[in-house]
Amino acid sequence: MHEFLHHLQNEIDKLQAARTFKVEVPLQGPQDHEVTVDGRPVVMLTSNNYLGLANHPRVRAAAAAAIEQWGVGMGSVRFICGTQLLHQELEKTISEFYEADDTILYSSCWNANEAVFSTLTGGYDAIVSDELNHASIIDGIRLSKAERYIFRHADVADLESKLAQARQDGARFILVITDGVFSMEGELAPLPSIIDTCDRYEAVLIVDDSHATGILGARGRGTAEELGVWGKVPIHTGTLGKAMGSAMGGYVTGPKPVIEILRQRSRPYLFSNSLPPAVVGAALEAFRMVIEDPSRTRQVQEHAHYFRQRMTRSGFRIPHGIHPIVPVIVGDTALALAMGKQLLARGVYVSGFGYPVVPQGHARLRAQISAAHTQEELDHAVEAFVEVAQEHRLL
Repeated sequence: MHEFLHHLQNEIDKLQAARTFKVEVPLQGPQDHEVTVDGRPVVMLTSNNYLGLANHPRVRAAAAAAIEQWGVGMGSVRFICGTQLLHQELEKTISEFYEADDTILYSSCWNANEAVFSTLTGGYDAIVSDELNHASIIDGIRLSKAERYIFRHADVADLESKLAQARQDGARFILVITDGVFSMEGELAPLPSIIDTCDRYEAVLIVDDSHATGILGARGRGTAEELGVWGKVPIHTGTLGKAMGSAMGGYVTGPKPVIEILRQRSRPYLFSNSLPPAVVGAALEAFRMVIEDPSRTRQVQEHAHYFRQRMTRSGFRIPHGIHPIVPVIVGDTALALAMGKQLLARGVYVSGFGYPVVPQGHARLRAQISAAHTQEELDHAVEAFVEVAQEHRLL
């Protein structure tokens, strides 16, 4: 045991020496567009709370009401101890939101992605995945016995070559998986071309739209709506832990047979407790709010455009895009983390990312914009970025 712990401590020491050791920032209150750190207000620019619903009165009230009516939790899985009507109501609402047949809830989208591949595929099948897909997709694919093919990021020609290879190798069924929005770049997958290619090879497309649901498209329906291919993605995975209430939970939505076999056989569903009623109630209210009024979706899109323009005009290296994920490329991992600390001291909370989360030399500060931000807060953030960048001679 001593030798094992000594090895782990050496690894921790290396992270600290490289100045890449991660430190959590304690918040002294709820998640919002502004948070309290060390007794002072700070602009929150590193949260997935895109629609500002994490602390919204309606969402909080819905969570509290769900506890009052349904209790704290089920104490087991749904097929053993029963499924509450509240969970079924959320699944029905998500299905209506996506105009899909059915939906199944999971404790996280990570679990949903784990469930999809191991349940829907076998050793005679193939899975074709974008090389920059989320870690949950990578781990989910590893649980499957299907043959794996990785295509170059957003390269539809390479996707086609992998599909052709899978067909040549005798795959029974082929599943293609891509993020709708890639979380480190705020970049949209080229869904129209991917859909056409999948159709030619009779491959089933799955899109993880965790960073797009509620955020992109005129009605907040996500990447497919934004890119004009709404209704052409057969299966979506998604999360309740970002724009839609910002707590936890995930789902798969799509054709009835897909959802039913997941409900019958997927291990993360069959062997994990059902979502707490408070989370389900909050997410249900969040979906209702987006369906009733798309103004928050428009607001976050407008805020993202404003912040991107101001940062670009200030001289920062910002990849082109429209998403409220705004990567500020600085190159060096230690520099990104140091700038994050300096920005926090100036009242702006934004996280730095480096290798291996992003490629070597592409470290960045990832700003994330919310519908709840004010223009004054975004202006303050830009000014703080400029001050810190000038100190490091980046501008």
